[in-house]
This record gives sequence, C-alpha cells and structure tokens, in this order.
Amino acid sequence: MYKQAIIVRADLEMGKGKIAAQASHASVEGYIETAVRDPEKAEEWWRGGQKKIVLKVQSEREMAELKRAAKEKNLLAIIIRDAGLTQIKPGTATAMVIGPDEEGRIDAVTGKLKLL
Repeated sequence: MYKQAIIVRADLEMGKGKIAAQASHASVEGYIETAVRDPEKAEEWWRGGQKKIVLKVQSEREMAELKRAAKEKNLLAIIIRDAGLTQIKPGTATAMVIGPDEEGRIDAVTGKLKLL
C-alpha cells in the first residue's frame, strides 16, 4: 500500500485556508514528481485511493532535518515555499511532501510526528 505524507509547519500559525492550500500544493507536487520518476508507483497510489496523512513540525529546521532523513532513505521529499501573496513572506517554507511511496518506508521517517 502506498501513501503520501504532507507535513505542515505549525509554528507559522497559518489560517485553515492557507494550510489547506499549502498541503494541496505539496500533494500535487509529490504526485507529479513521482509520476515523472516512477509512473507505475504514481499510478498504484492513484488507483489505491491517493492515501495521505497530514502531520506537523514546529520549525523550518525540523522540516529540513526531516527532508534529509527522507532523502537518506531514497524517498521523494519536496519542501513547498510560499509565493508571499497573502499571509506569509515570500520564500517561506510552509509545507513538505514525502512520497507517495510504500507506507512502511514513509512511516520509518515520519512515525514520531504528530497529526496536524
């Protein structure tokens, strides 16, 4: 079973709509990049219902460490940076996606994080 982990920075205190938009950006980026790199994996995730989990971190540093850990395990990890059109300064890291990939591989990196 495949899933995607969406990680949001809780320390930014974004509004609910902003969080939803940033999480959506992350999910789409993860899917598109996986479709380019591994079309079969992307298709399997798509056919399996596009399972996602949304988690939180408390800082940009924590997000960067999580990205490094994911990369060490050869997982797709992309940080989303805001355009700065509304609540957040341009270039601020707001969210991150890991995967889609096998659940166990993602859980090995994100298992200690709390749900958003």
